[in-house]
Amino acid sequence: MMPPCNTIYALTAALTIVMVGEVAGQSYPHKPIRFVVPYSPGGPTDTVSRLIGQKLGETPGWQVIIDNRGGGSGIVGTELVARAAPDGYTMLLGSFAFAINPVLVKDLPYDTLKDFAPVSLLTQGVIALVVHPGVQASSVKELIALAKSRPAALNYSTTGGGASSHLGALLFQSMTGIKMTAVNYSGAGPGSLAVLTGEVHLSFHSIVPAIPFIKTGKLRVLGVSSAKRTNLLPDVPTIAEAGVPGYQVTQWYGILLPGRTSPPVISRLNQEIVRVVERVDVKENLIAQGLEPAPSSPAEFSRYISTEVTKWTRVLKEFGS
Repeated sequence: MMPPCNTIYALTAALTIVMVGEVAGQSYPHKPIRFVVPYSPGGPTDTVSRLIGQKLGETPGWQVIIDNRGGGSGIVGTELVARAAPDGYTMLLGSFAFAINPVLVKDLPYDTLKDFAPVSLLTQGVIALVVHPGVQASSVKELIALAKSRPAALNYSTTGGGASSHLGALLFQSMTGIKMTAVNYSGAGPGSLAVLTGEVHLSFHSIVPAIPFIKTGKLRVLGVSSAKRTNLLPDVPTIAEAGVPGYQVTQWYGILLPGRTSPPVISRLNQEIVRVVERVDVKENLIAQGLEPAPSSPAEFSRYISTEVTKWTRVLKEFGS
């Protein structure tokens, strides 16, 4: 007995979609890929994008064009990718701010979890918890005890908003039950100088610029924010192992495509990105910048983004941000 015509049409349509997807994945890419970086040139975001874009472009048949689209805390460039054709030829460099903006910005012109197809996590940047040498704390546990004995007396430098220096401190307070006072500065430079001079007691500081001061004793490092120890400071414990289990803050970067991009194209791009990030020269370059290589599957990156959005939504609402 023959199946009904509508069933045949449905099966044919489904098979056609699968075949088109497979062909797209096999022939992808057959034209240049626009790599949208939602920030102006300069800084770590631009450095990471150009490194990855250059190495992808060395693959035969691949051409990657960097397109800096700064504005609106990354929202302008991110929206551009959300509205682009889901054909794999417009990709986004997502970052820490990608998971923060849904909380900090009302009426985002896109849905962070629905309008994008995660491809792969690239890196996770390490932050160091540093104190001025005059602070009477030589460990994370001692700092917590000191802060509990003097509520809101300890202060920390931050550039405010969605900066990792600020969010790292908020999460630390949330998970330990202590209270500290934020002191806002116009940039990372003035904020760093403040803890070096003792104007503030501590900072959640990007690790690479802090290392020279740690080695000369001008700053004391109590822990790092990553899930595991960093090769840059192998003797320094993570904050999690030093007294705050589960604590993790990373300045991450990853690749996303517009939502509805076909799975074969996502898979093909993922394979190439993972191959690039696992290159020895790329790993060395990233680690020198304080960025731990962390390539992933699309599904793993999707779960990671969801976890980040959930975590920072809770923390920022707790502190009224």
